[in-house]
Amino acid sequence: MISTEELAKALYTINRHAKTAPEPQHLYYLKKSAIEKLLKENKAKKIGLHFSENPKMSSQHSTLLIKVAQYYFHIPPTKEDFKKLKHLGEQDQNYRNPQTKMPLSEAKRIISKYIGLQPKRNDASVQTSTYSSYTPSSLGKLDWRNGTPNYRTKR
Repeated sequence: MISTEELAKALYTINRHAKTAPEPQHLYYLKKSAIEKLLKENKAKKIGLHFSENPKMSSQHSTLLIKVAQYYFHIPPTKEDFKKLKHLGEQDQNYRNPQTKMPLSEAKRIISKYIGLQPKRNDASVQTSTYSSYTPSSLGKLDWRNGTPNYRTKR
């Protein structure tokens, strides 16, 4: 069983990489799925709503602040969250999550296992090698009668 602390560290690592990734959709999917499961299992707590640091198309919107162990994360809120939770205003820029060193591959493995996502197998033993380019053989064009190769000439 994976501890809540270990899950929080993995989420922190995934979130940190997602912010700079060219295509972060999969990382954000892992983060959101894990947080939703943690909330269902009462291993995470909804704290309140914050204004987003990055307004979409100059339109201010809010994000949901979640606490997992001693780490804090933001995910998109639901309509119910707006009805039930207090709006906390701007994010506090002085507060930072604890620094964590974990390889992204390990974080993805931990979260994938937790949410029940099976990784795609890249088993080299299953792959067959195919050659896309054709290299013509010169074996049929050689004359080996004297023990040395001589190119045949048309007669």
